[in-house]
Amino acid sequence: MAASVREKQAAALKRMLNFNTSPLKNTAAEPVWKVLIYDRFGQDIISPLLAVKELRDMGITLHLLLHSDRDPIPDVPAIYFVMPTEENIDRICQDLRNQLYESYYLNFISAISRSKLEDIASAALSANAVTQVTKVFDQYLNFITLEDDMFILCNQNKELISYHAINKPDIMDTEMEKLDKKLRENLRDARNSLFTGDNMGAGQFSFQRPLFVLADRNLDLATPLHHTWTYQALIHDVLDFHLNRVSMDESVGSEASPSGARPKKKNKKSYDLTAADKFWQKHKGSPFPEVAESVQEELDTYRAQEDEVKRLKSIMGLEGEDEGPISSISMSDNTAKLTSAVSSLPELLEKKRLIDLHTNVATAVLDHIKSRKLDVYFEYEEKLMSKSTLEKSLLDIISDPDAGTPEDKMRLFLIFYITALQPPSETDLDQYKKALLETGCDLSSLNYIKQWKAFTKIAATPSNYGNSGVKPMGQSVVINYLVRKNRVFKVFFFQNLPVTRILDNLMEMKSNPETDDYRYFDPKMLRGSESSTPRNKNPFQEAIVFVVGGGNYIEYQNLVDYTKAKPGKRVLYGCSELFNAGQFIKQLSSLGQK
Repeated sequence: MAASVREKQAAALKRMLNFNTSPLKNTAAEPVWKVLIYDRFGQDIISPLLAVKELRDMGITLHLLLHSDRDPIPDVPAIYFVMPTEENIDRICQDLRNQLYESYYLNFISAISRSKLEDIASAALSANAVTQVTKVFDQYLNFITLEDDMFILCNQNKELISYHAINKPDIMDTEMEKLDKKLRENLRDARNSLFTGDNMGAGQFSFQRPLFVLADRNLDLATPLHHTWTYQALIHDVLDFHLNRVSMDESVGSEASPSGARPKKKNKKSYDLTAADKFWQKHKGSPFPEVAESVQEELDTYRAQEDEVKRLKSIMGLEGEDEGPISSISMSDNTAKLTSAVSSLPELLEKKRLIDLHTNVATAVLDHIKSRKLDVYFEYEEKLMSKSTLEKSLLDIISDPDAGTPEDKMRLFLIFYITALQPPSETDLDQYKKALLETGCDLSSLNYIKQWKAFTKIAATPSNYGNSGVKPMGQSVVINYLVRKNRVFKVFFFQNLPVTRILDNLMEMKSNPETDDYRYFDPKMLRGSESSTPRNKNPFQEAIVFVVGGGNYIEYQNLVDYTKAKPGKRVLYGCSELFNAGQFIKQLSSLGQK
């Protein structure tokens, strides 16, 4: 199996942590003990990929932020992993002058300029530490990998490349043209081999070059606002889920506080949802009711295994009452079984830890679903996006005080407005706005969406979602799931969201008005105009989809499902930032403020 982008970035980090040499496999030699110094950018890149134990196994005794107060450790080498910013270079120069470490291995996340290199050289010379600066590397790792097939550009300073930043009214043409200029420069750069050769390593890509699809968030504003129904996307929507770590409040003690007493303080509990978690890997893209059933099944299996161990211990006389004489044959048989059971205890304990983790997370998600009636929002939005028959009026849901938060109501109405073939009349709109204001909604985001829909040429229409070539799974079959106390949720799943459908058109070389006017660049045909460049004759097998202006787990999961249905196809999803609906609606509101 070809290495994924996550595996390749992890391998690059491990090589860096081994002084930029490949780590030796199957060796019992002690690692060289060292200190890791990173900035916030480096911390965000490493944390989803390498656990503290893995760092320790590679000889990292301490990992510290560059701008924290650090004591000298003069007999230990230090590996730096930082952005080449002015502030960071100044601090590295200060470390050299203070002789903090035995030697310095400087690794820059993105390329360092010659002038900044000269600053480091001058500081090393004045501190008499030239020989201690052992290596300086440009790592080109300025992205964060969250899944085997998903990455984001950055987490720090993301407001500089946010949807708000590239859609604000006062943005300059020169700022907007930066990306176009970079693309053209990269196409002409002989060192850039992504589209001219197999630079991803043996087996990563076939002999055919990959397709790189660059999409604007504006092609689909409804999906980021959508109330979702899959496990990973729900966690990101309703909980604090950040760089593959979910954080939740939990009460201290289960007893109720006496009347008039201060409420119990809440502890913050964090869980890492990693590639090593088999349950997570299997169910993160599953509908939530299916996840709830699977957690219960896993718990039942664990209890059965636990009961078997207790039964064997009881028979062997290791606990409880003596149950009479035991023959030598049964003794031998039970001893073997008990030995096997005991040897599997570490695995059983890890299984129990993961069951507890997902029980707690799923319970927290379910609390949000029940208290906010998120199933109602999910189903109603699916019907809006597919133009299905609505059993309840939009005004009824907005006016229902028990259905969702003001933000939930605003998200629903924005999806209605975005997907409507014709905007509502002024009379109807005033009625909706009055109802939204009465429930505490901020209408700033609606102001922006009205402007966007009026002026953008690629505004989403109903055909972008459910009715034009996008068929529900099972030909409009409604899948019913049962979750606790016979509560039934009707779940609709549509094959392709707009980004997925655009990708399908381009990968399969389909002629479609939606994509026929897309700009097409081919570095092997630089002399021709991009608009007249002949297209590739064969369908693409590999693709990279990158959304400028932000992405989300709903879109990512839709691409994963698309790839699963296309054997042999591989798709890598990237975005400038990853936001949930609440974070996105804040950006829309900021753009719509008068």
